[in-house]
Amino acid sequence: MTGFAYHAPTSVAETLALLGDHARAGRRAQVLAGGTDVLVQLRGVDRTPRALVDIKGLAEVNRLHVGADHVFIGAAIPSAHLNENAELARLYPGLMEAADLIGSTQIQGRASVGGNLCNASPAGDTIPALIAVGARCVIATASGTRELPVEAFVTGVGRNALVSGELLLGLSLPRPGAATADAYLRFTPRTEMDIAVAGCGVSVTLDAGGVCTAARVGIGAVAPTALLVEAAAAALVGTRLDEAALNAAGAACSSAASPITDKRGTADYRRKVVGVLCRRAVGIARDRVLAHRA
Repeated sequence: MTGFAYHAPTSVAETLALLGDHARAGRRAQVLAGGTDVLVQLRGVDRTPRALVDIKGLAEVNRLHVGADHVFIGAAIPSAHLNENAELARLYPGLMEAADLIGSTQIQGRASVGGNLCNASPAGDTIPALIAVGARCVIATASGTRELPVEAFVTGVGRNALVSGELLLGLSLPRPGAATADAYLRFTPRTEMDIAVAGCGVSVTLDAGGVCTAARVGIGAVAPTALLVEAAAAALVGTRLDEAALNAAGAACSSAASPITDKRGTADYRRKVVGVLCRRAVGIARDRVLAHRA
């Protein structure tokens, strides 16, 4: 392909056919949802000609469904639309906090959680938050659909598990009960429109006595991909989420991190910060559960 092409398919089948045709012909194709990452890439170092496959018109990737057991968030739904949904804010306050950190108000009018995930930045804010709530990727293939947990979807810096001819339709999230809450925190040098030096998403479930019965912890910007930290969750389960448990979970996050040193922070600094964020996020999630019971 010697130039750029633009396609606006009207069905998932047509989209998959376009992606498959380009792959078989050895031509580059890139999905355009919100476009906020694609346009930055085109103006930066990645100016290789390609076909842009615009999926904004597909009903499937714009579907938002809040069911009794699961919630589905389409891959192309702008984060501004999600941020204005009161039910999502009640069910997943941490995830919505992460979505609200994607750029400015103007950017959020187009940027999507699905796009943030597919872009596969180590510092993508929604990725550790999605890991924390147990989100699964629903992927359209030539033979139907397949699912992957978010922690398995991102395979490296700027790389994801989609193969040629596949499309992320959206994210399936288990609907949390009244005894479960999540939280997300990140640290940046500036207060607005900056990428995370470190980020942490958590979800905890408490029994009637205040003991943690389940937990998930995701960390970002401290490794090539966002990570599910099972050791941090294990440190929380069976405790009342007291200071000792929070310290143990934070230490597990610091231990799991394998950050780089750059102009925004040293590796040692990032390890320390992600532990602090974990402790604070767990406390916020715990207090949300307790506030709901009050």
